[in-house]
Amino acid sequence: MTKPLDGTVALVTGASSGIGEATARALAAQGAAVALAARRADRLEQLSSEIKAAGGRTLAIETDVTDSAQAADAVERTVKELGRLDTVINNAGVMLLGPIEDAPLEEWERMVKVNELGVLYVAHAALPHLLKAAQSDPRKVADLVNVSSVAGRVARKGSGVYNLTKHGIGAFSESLRQEVTGRHVRVSLVEPGAVITELVSHVREGVREEVAKRFESMERLEADDIAEVITFIVTRPRRMAINEVLVRPTEQEL
Repeated sequence: MTKPLDGTVALVTGASSGIGEATARALAAQGAAVALAARRADRLEQLSSEIKAAGGRTLAIETDVTDSAQAADAVERTVKELGRLDTVINNAGVMLLGPIEDAPLEEWERMVKVNELGVLYVAHAALPHLLKAAQSDPRKVADLVNVSSVAGRVARKGSGVYNLTKHGIGAFSESLRQEVTGRHVRVSLVEPGAVITELVSHVREGVREEVAKRFESMERLEADDIAEVITFIVTRPRRMAINEVLVRPTEQEL
């Protein structure tokens, strides 16, 4: 039976866990060959083995997207080994929350490098290939999906630099969308609210407990929920572009 993404190739960053892992599985289930990019090679190999066992085609690429050369190499290896590039899911990100006052500067630098530069490096390297794929079979359309956050819309105390990075990606996505939409490269922004992932575990001790309290009584989203949204976006017909999706848990107010 024909699947919506048969004959296409996707690259997913941050694929070793959470939304990235769930999205890689979902795209493979829709027929895409999937390149898996992240820093944790052991997890990528495990995920790759599981997708292959289910009949999918994958490529695991150990990658630190904050290094422009590694980001570009991940794109080029995808095209070289899987044949083309139709879909990019820019998902790699970190959430290092805490007050601005006395914050460790290395946390700010890490967020800017991963959440902004990582997205930019991958997009820059991938764009020529996406433009080429949009002019060819099987779909004559290509997709770049940038995974942001509700923090890209709503600023709150204790999230200042995280807010900055996510607001920036929203602005970049819209500007790029205007540049390439006429050539059938669809640029989409997905903004999840609270999701059960590893992100909170990366917050430093002393702040982590306060962050956890925000969500302790809330039924949070699961990674598969966001993967389902991303899959919906990239499987739309050529005539239809989903530019922006904000997805909150039903109980989340901000």
